[in-house]
Amino acid sequence: MPAGSILVADDDAAIRTVLNQALSRAGYEVRSTGNAATLWRWISQGEGDLVITDVVMPDENAFDLLPRIKKLRPNLPVLIMSAQNTFMTAIRASERGAYEYLPKPFDLKELIAIVGRALSEPKERPRENGKVEDFDIPLVGRSAAMQEIYRLVARLMQTDLTVMISGESGTGKELVARALHDYGKRRGGQFVAINMAAIPRDLVESELFGHEKGAFTGANTRSSGRFEQAEGGTLFLDEIGDMPMEAQTRLLRVLQQGEYTTVGGRTPIKSDVRIVAATNKDLRILIQQGLFREDLFFRLNVVPLRLPPLRERSEDVPDLIRHFFALAVREGLPDKHIDQAGLDRLKRYRWPGNVRELENLARRLAALYPQETITAAVIDTELAQPAAASAEKAVVEDSLSAAVERTLTRYFGSFDNGLPPPGLYHRILREVEYPLLSAALAATRGNQIRAADLLGLNRNTLRKKIRDLDIQVIRTSG
Repeated sequence: MPAGSILVADDDAAIRTVLNQALSRAGYEVRSTGNAATLWRWISQGEGDLVITDVVMPDENAFDLLPRIKKLRPNLPVLIMSAQNTFMTAIRASERGAYEYLPKPFDLKELIAIVGRALSEPKERPRENGKVEDFDIPLVGRSAAMQEIYRLVARLMQTDLTVMISGESGTGKELVARALHDYGKRRGGQFVAINMAAIPRDLVESELFGHEKGAFTGANTRSSGRFEQAEGGTLFLDEIGDMPMEAQTRLLRVLQQGEYTTVGGRTPIKSDVRIVAATNKDLRILIQQGLFREDLFFRLNVVPLRLPPLRERSEDVPDLIRHFFALAVREGLPDKHIDQAGLDRLKRYRWPGNVRELENLARRLAALYPQETITAAVIDTELAQPAAASAEKAVVEDSLSAAVERTLTRYFGSFDNGLPPPGLYHRILREVEYPLLSAALAATRGNQIRAADLLGLNRNTLRKKIRDLDIQVIRTSG
């Protein structure tokens, strides 16, 4: 007796044949068609226990058909297939109530497994949440690695599960966190990001949980923390491996009990925040070193999501460079294209700075080169810049060493007993930051993109520090 009846819709006869044979061998009864009208007639007549359909068909798009299917037969699982393997395809499939999204070409064993799971699961599934808006696409790429990311993000959208994103610097961890928020059920709330590595350790708890007036020296008024600001939305904890132990203990309490207290406060505050964390470090090694709580790791690592480095998905480079050129045009820069030899050269490059490095390259090409088509010769010239970057790094390190030495001499040489007052670390850190950023900007001739890369800072973080420290940026040629 057949294990179930499956309706297949695809205008490609070869795909219909392959699916018919594979599903029949697995014990299913299969009916297939090349158009949406026939599929809809079968569904309207109550046929089929599961539907497998392509998105683009001659008479109707499956995304337009899906809402009608879910309204008429809400418990009928629908698997969406598509050769348009983009982030938005996965998101739209999930938003319209599809059971699963499968990019073409698909693995037949995986498809059979998904069919079996769909037919054996209870039929109560989340309903459609309305048409997704056409936000700017945050994730780009058609590689198998990115397809897995798209599918996982689509599954997680309507949940509050805590997600741990791991990956090298520049792979786009915050973009994934924003996608989980912007396309999820908390999109009406705030997305609040905090970078643990960018905050002085003694201020992390105050930044996260807020503080009461008089809680510590300088706390002249009550201040809200990031948890309060993100209430009802998403809190993105970037570089979570740099969080001090004391703050880790407080965060664990929030995850366990759903409440926290401000610094200096006594009344527990209920928290309704989704947590997404990210790290470019191996937290298991930090746990072995006693620098990260194992119980907190398990609370954060409910859904692990690894972002691959760009060198592992080099086939995505052409799509990414076109995407960044399009963004540059929106910012007023001229449109550019890269010839095939240039694209091949980009695909062979190792990209130590990952997607962020590619984005910076695209902006340089758009801003500095007059020709519309960028050739392989230009690409070779640009990719030879790491040697120049090493020289810039050496200049910055020399300037920084001199600044630190001057600062230490001034502090330790200006007191009778040879010791300055407490708080030396953060005072010196503030004094060194100005010459450090100034040296980086001088070494890169005022180019903030290259200076941010050199310092390992996000471009927006660098711009904020330039404003806060009132650093004068002088752009020179050469």
